[in-house]
Amino acid sequence: MTPRTATVAGLGAGAAVALLLLIGFAAFVPAPAGEEPSASPSDGVVASLGASAGPSLEPSPTPRSSLIVAGFHIGQPAPALKVPQLGGGEIDLASLAGQAVWANFMATYATPSRAEFALMNDFAARYADTGLVIIAIDVREDEDTASAFALDTSAAFPIGLDLDGSAQAAWEAPVLPVHFWIDAAGVIKAGALGPIGGDAMAANLQTILPGVEVTPPEASPSPS
Repeated sequence: MTPRTATVAGLGAGAAVALLLLIGFAAFVPAPAGEEPSASPSDGVVASLGASAGPSLEPSPTPRSSLIVAGFHIGQPAPALKVPQLGGGEIDLASLAGQAVWANFMATYATPSRAEFALMNDFAARYADTGLVIIAIDVREDEDTASAFALDTSAAFPIGLDLDGSAQAAWEAPVLPVHFWIDAAGVIKAGALGPIGGDAMAANLQTILPGVEVTPPEASPSPS
């Protein structure tokens, strides 16, 4: 090998080594901050399946605020309501025209209903002279079950029986308990999903008793 040939061969070998070192260095240098390293095709498939390739196996709960907006019909005339009354007779909202009405759709198995009945008893006693009518509508439970609950909670207001859930459906009351406050003109002015306490009840009741100072009970059971 001549000196010229040896020099060329040496330069070629040096360039090859330098190229290999550069490739190796690049492979171990982390991506700059703020940049995601490019994913391989298989990585992309895994990420897609985990994030958005299909519906989640776990149902997404409907936010309570969405239920409130969807179901209360604030500012609209209250739907018809005519159900058998516990103990005999019937509850007919149409017959209560001209009176402020607080309607509570509930069930005895709904834990908040017990605490709420105690508060509603207090409001019923304190605001009876304003013409306020409080009614509870027991949804999809038999008369014996509702009667036992009424006695146990000393309910001081009429209880209706929505035996087949049709009234609940008409009022779009998807979660129990749920409250509606209807003014003397038959318009729904406020609504709330339970459990709620005395302060919230007083504030909503105020919307249908203009000119009346509505205050919460002095000792309000905490909603549970």
